[in-house]
Amino acid sequence: MVSQSHSSPITLTRHGTRRGILQLAPVAVFFIPFGLAFGVAATTKGMPALQSITLSVLVFSGSVQFSALDLWREVIAYGSLALVVMAVNARHVVMGAALSPWVNALPLAQRLPTLALLNDANFAVCQGAFQAGERDLGLLLGSGLVLWSGWVVGAVAGTLAGTSVGNPVALGFDVVMLCFLAAMVTGQLTRRLRLVPVVVGAAVSVLAMPYLPLGWNVIAGAFVGAAAGSWVHA
Repeated sequence: MVSQSHSSPITLTRHGTRRGILQLAPVAVFFIPFGLAFGVAATTKGMPALQSITLSVLVFSGSVQFSALDLWREVIAYGSLALVVMAVNARHVVMGAALSPWVNALPLAQRLPTLALLNDANFAVCQGAFQAGERDLGLLLGSGLVLWSGWVVGAVAGTLAGTSVGNPVALGFDVVMLCFLAAMVTGQLTRRLRLVPVVVGAAVSVLAMPYLPLGWNVIAGAFVGAAAGSWVHA
């Protein structure tokens, strides 16, 4: 990643978008089986193909979409569904706040589509790049775009193929994203004290799983981990 002067203006260019696409293209390949698994699961649950595909195109959140399937019944509890979506995706508030010094410098017309494609993988890559001096937010847009494309391709294929494709998770694709994010976090831990919020947040998230609804354990871990980091660096 090219480090640039922090005094240079923040931009969003085609060149940066292309770099983002190329950098995360290998990871996007592994989004395809995730999307495939959702398409198959949605078909099994009886969700119409058009709704399944539209959901994948517009929402682009695997965890939320799989959670929504648990509430997909003849009578849908929209209130419960909204709460689940808010809980599972609440981590985007933290990610948005972390990226705000760079993203808020863009015009609104560029900011909205860039953030619409924000996910765990491109956040992990781009935040480190921006902290290192990267000023082209095309990196965030391009990486989000290629990951979204992989997800949609998989979801469409899974929806149209139905249960004939079997279970893609059985091939072990479900651990790829976990390994990728763990590697990204490990690469940023250049000092021992930075381990404190990571360890504390992870421990709280795991310990809270039996006691909190889906997604809220992640939020609890994020807040407690952030508090621990602030205390250590105070």
